[in-house]
Amino acid sequence: MKFETRAIHKGNHITDNTGSVVQPITLSTTFEHGNEAGLLYTRAGNPNRLALEELIASLEQGVDAAAFSSGNAAGTAVYQALEPGSHIIAPDDMYHGLHNSMTILFKGIHEVSFVDMSNLEAVKAAIRPNTRLFWVETPSNPLLKITDIRKVAEIAHGHGAILACDNTFATPVFQNPLLLGADIVMHSSTKYFGGHSDLLGGALVTKEKNDFWTKIRTIQRVGGAVPSPTDCYWLGRSIKSLAYRMKGHAEHAMVLADYFLSHPKVERVYYPGLKNHPGHEIAASQMSGFGGVVSIQVKGGAAAADKLISELHLFANATSLGGIESLIERRAAVEGPDTLTPPNLIRVSVGLEHTEDLLTDLDQAFSKI
Repeated sequence: MKFETRAIHKGNHITDNTGSVVQPITLSTTFEHGNEAGLLYTRAGNPNRLALEELIASLEQGVDAAAFSSGNAAGTAVYQALEPGSHIIAPDDMYHGLHNSMTILFKGIHEVSFVDMSNLEAVKAAIRPNTRLFWVETPSNPLLKITDIRKVAEIAHGHGAILACDNTFATPVFQNPLLLGADIVMHSSTKYFGGHSDLLGGALVTKEKNDFWTKIRTIQRVGGAVPSPTDCYWLGRSIKSLAYRMKGHAEHAMVLADYFLSHPKVERVYYPGLKNHPGHEIAASQMSGFGGVVSIQVKGGAAAADKLISELHLFANATSLGGIESLIERRAAVEGPDTLTPPNLIRVSVGLEHTEDLLTDLDQAFSKI
């Protein structure tokens, strides 16, 4: 089945006898011993979560998936599965929440080197005898850097390490890291999977069921950071329209990227769909679309960026991305004093509003700075 068909039909298991077309929500926290599904307690397994995991694994073309209560919980499970004293090579530009997970939660437990993952020589130079995990985020957040997944996979596997890829920005609609050499794919399903800014979730997908994956499954079951049956239901419902939403997000993002590129008050535009983006050719070789996030640097510094945001009407000044509505924020203000993000950088999650309305709103806001 093609992606759009799998998104609608995979994991949709009817668990009642009413002839439902859509799988119902199973809210029970416990199950009678000896039931046919082998379920015991909802932390260990629930029909809606099992259905969601089957669906996400299919979309990423993996053999298994594990759903978590947040993207941070999913990423943290990977770090937790490593042996203490492991060394991680991670991007110098990455989601701040997972950066904090590495540097705060695992301080004194693991070692981390943050490097420019688009620079393969820098990646090689960072390798240590105890390097066990290469963490890739492509496109990255918020600078939209592109990492060559195939080549980093070769480097990682040549050292006997695991390659995990945060595929949140691309989604499996546009990129399948497992087919490019990654061992594990991570998603913040809060973002495009949920798609409506009203769900929190995360997921991991594996290429094979090995000992490392068994550890991750144990962390999920014993640690208990799992989504509720209701959240699993709504995520499955949202994913049914994922392919069509992503096509709209990418189309609209390209329109805004071109607009920003020619605007006299914009200093720099970051979007891998632009041919002047340093990672454009690699992105085109491993992605079928360039996503729905555009970042820009505004002339006039942080004050001008804040003024622009304050004058917008259709772009909500809010954290997160991937919803049908457009969101905008100055990332450095959110990330705090240790951020490496330029102070005048604005990240735009381009929504599904009509592009003429978005451009009109931007025009009037730019005219006031």
